[in-house]
Amino acid sequence: MTRYVVDSYAWIEYLEGSASGARVEQMLGQAEDRWTPTPVLAEVTSKVVRSGKDPAIAWQALRAWSTILPLDAETARSAGGLHAAYRSKIRDFDLTDAVVLAVSRKFSARILTGDPHFRGMKGVDFLA
Repeated sequence: MTRYVVDSYAWIEYLEGSASGARVEQMLGQAEDRWTPTPVLAEVTSKVVRSGKDPAIAWQALRAWSTILPLDAETARSAGGLHAAYRSKIRDFDLTDAVVLAVSRKFSARILTGDPHFRGMKGVDFLA
């Protein structure tokens, strides 16, 4: 069974009901473990609110499909180092991307995303 850290991109696709979102649902349904780091929750909430949709529905979906994982000091420190390293290669590599990467390494989990920042990285199940 697969273990996933779910990125904002995957959640947005799921919430929009796109074809990629249907694939997210299928993949999460087959997964052993699923985590959503709190910075991802913040990004998804922001996107949902800016789209004029109900953030409570997004919150329910993320909680139903995954464990919301608070950002602890160890993971934050790891993410900071990853962010610095990847920013030198990918100009707009986001701090939330680094958190997702750090959590995936911490739990030996795959990243579920379609975010181009993750293209070509090991341990990523890419939607697009």
